[in-house]
Amino acid sequence: MVVSSSLRLQPAGLPALRASGGCSGGRRTRRHVAFASADGSVKDHSLRSKVDTLLDSVKWDDKGLAVAIAQNVDTGAILMQGFVNRDALAATISSRKATFYSRSRSSLWTKGETSSNFINISDVFLDCDRDSIIYLGKPDGPTCHTGSETCYFSSIEDILEPSQVTRDELALSTLYSLESTISRRKAELAESQDGKPSWTKRLLLDNKLLCSKVREEADELCQTLEENEDKARTASEMADVLYHSMVLLAVRDVKMEEVLEILRHRFSRSGIEEKKSRTKV
Repeated sequence: MVVSSSLRLQPAGLPALRASGGCSGGRRTRRHVAFASADGSVKDHSLRSKVDTLLDSVKWDDKGLAVAIAQNVDTGAILMQGFVNRDALAATISSRKATFYSRSRSSLWTKGETSSNFINISDVFLDCDRDSIIYLGKPDGPTCHTGSETCYFSSIEDILEPSQVTRDELALSTLYSLESTISRRKAELAESQDGKPSWTKRLLLDNKLLCSKVREEADELCQTLEENEDKARTASEMADVLYHSMVLLAVRDVKMEEVLEILRHRFSRSGIEEKKSRTKV
């Protein structure tokens, strides 16, 4: 039997395991984990059997461990990396809290058990070789013990070619690099300005100009559809819409992560139901 490489975790906290196949490896003494429902009742043996089959399919190393990487479900940011054993993965599936195995203490530990900065798991993925794991979840706060959002803020480029300015720069995707740049431009507005302000700063300082550009770029995006322009033109206009919209978000102190979180919560709802549920002001 093959076990699916993705474990969708139900909102109530129960793992909805899709069973369909895999190989077993690294089998060790089984330790059953009780999967409880909201009222505390233990789930049936069928679910426990599926979890055991999944744990058997992981290719644990000779110490019974595998690498687990925690990733932000909304931003895609890599939060941290740790090791897990069979019990740690089972505990994560059961509790929906990212749980790891401490090699130094030879014990399980849950991220956030001392800081309260838990990583709330929405899904778990196994790679194609079944020897590494992704915990996909939402962090309650900074993941790194330094207080940084993630544990990855040391750029190799900065290490190999150090500059006079010391900086900690998170490993960011294109979208979040843009958001970070816009945020820096906003912070710079409080400083004395020399010369002509950048276009981003002009937008940040002029709400009327900013709103006119958002409307203009959205209209030009629609024109690419109405006039059947090529895909490159559509992508270009969408880039303009994103940029100007993200400047507007910065003015309103709204993070892109907040927008993506709302989108994620809407995935399982119809558009009609979602609109009806919105609070009218």
